[in-house]
Amino acid sequence: MMKSRVKIGLIVALYLALGLATYAQTQSPAPTPVQKGATMPTHATGPFEVKLNPQAQEDKVGDPTVGRMSIDKQFHGDLEATSKGQMLTAMTDIKGSAGYVAIERVTGTLHGRSGSFALQHTGTMTRGVPQLSVTVVPDSGTGQLVGLTGKMEIKIVDGKHSYDFEYTLP
Repeated sequence: MMKSRVKIGLIVALYLALGLATYAQTQSPAPTPVQKGATMPTHATGPFEVKLNPQAQEDKVGDPTVGRMSIDKQFHGDLEATSKGQMLTAMTDIKGSAGYVAIERVTGTLHGRSGSFALQHTGTMTRGVPQLSVTVVPDSGTGQLVGLTGKMEIKIVDGKHSYDFEYTLP
């Protein structure tokens, strides 16, 4: 029973990641209004590798139908970094409906500035219609990345992952 739940959790995560990333490719980001004296957003792009590893359920913690996975990423390009995090997944009895949340800590260099920051993921699939938000956790930047804000778009094309990170730094 436990192995099937872990397997279902992994399937949900992959399903969401593939579906949400494919959906993100068809969406154009809304233009960000520029305020007088505001810092212009900067874009960072590049490929990344991700490993999702199912984690065992902890006794008396949470619901056994919720899947939990570790996240291990390696970013390349404008963001040269690694990240570690955790993901929770939930699947429903309705085909094409599921959800996940995740937090990961990214450590490395962003356009030559070193430090770390946290990313928060919120993804849902409602009867095949995906929504995904990956946002920098406010005030999570360290080192030369203190004050970092932004949103990351994840793309998957032909099984290859890439990111488009729109961010601002003071």
